[in-house]
Amino acid sequence: MATLDLRPLSLGELLDRTFFLYRRHFLLFVGIAAVPYLVLIAAGLGFVLLAKFAGPASSVAANHMPPGASAIGAISGGIVIVVFLFLSLFLLATGATVLAVSEIYMGRQARIRFVLRRALSRLWTILGVILLSFLVVIPALILLIVPGIYVACRISVGTAAALIDEIGPMEAIRRSFGLTKGFAGRAFLIILLTVAMSWAIVAVFQIPFVILIAASAKHPTLVVFWTILMEIGNVSGSILVAPVSTIAFALFYYDLRVRKEAFDLQMMMQAIGADPMPPPVTGGVPSMFGRDAS
Repeated sequence: MATLDLRPLSLGELLDRTFFLYRRHFLLFVGIAAVPYLVLIAAGLGFVLLAKFAGPASSVAANHMPPGASAIGAISGGIVIVVFLFLSLFLLATGATVLAVSEIYMGRQARIRFVLRRALSRLWTILGVILLSFLVVIPALILLIVPGIYVACRISVGTAAALIDEIGPMEAIRRSFGLTKGFAGRAFLIILLTVAMSWAIVAVFQIPFVILIAASAKHPTLVVFWTILMEIGNVSGSILVAPVSTIAFALFYYDLRVRKEAFDLQMMMQAIGADPMPPPVTGGVPSMFGRDAS
């Protein structure tokens, strides 16, 4: 499998390579991103079936009385469990996406089951990085918005550092601070562009159905039908956009290592005396957008 060429990238080239990897390994990244959303789909179907089969019987038995405390507690507990599972699997998918980019970057075959299993073994580390990130960013946001955004940019490659370098959460945060020194602006632009793109794609899946729901206000059956389709579109859009930011910051991490640690030279030295590495691919035509000398 061909490796990606290791060299400093401009912002435009980094984004171009992000979409190149996403397109080339579309099923891999979408398959990973779909894992947490399968829980939401299963939970939604479960609640619908519960309301369909248990609802009428309970209404008749209770003479249309409101649900008791036990029923409310069961529903609340179910929602808490679903939210916990979704967040856990979302962190798992994020870690698996980072590891998939790493495998591809090193010229190895990346498979969904393999990267999910590796991410699962490091799930507590991923959770630790996220919690430490919140503990660092939230006080800065409370003080002033701009310092909070700056700190978030400086720790933006913490998860990638923890997984790729196999280090602990605290060390990963320190490493991210060191690598992103002088490049916080680039991290901010990556966040800004990926968030804007995510909102745009999700909006494409939702706005048509919002219009149809408003136009069908007098037809409850159609409203339910369009609402179901809107939720399906919302989940589909979320799955499609979820990997983009993670791929971009995993590539950003490698780019910072090339710039500051001569990672490209390290890989060349490791290859000396070994079998020749496959010819690199550039990841698309280099873009002039965002090109700089830094």
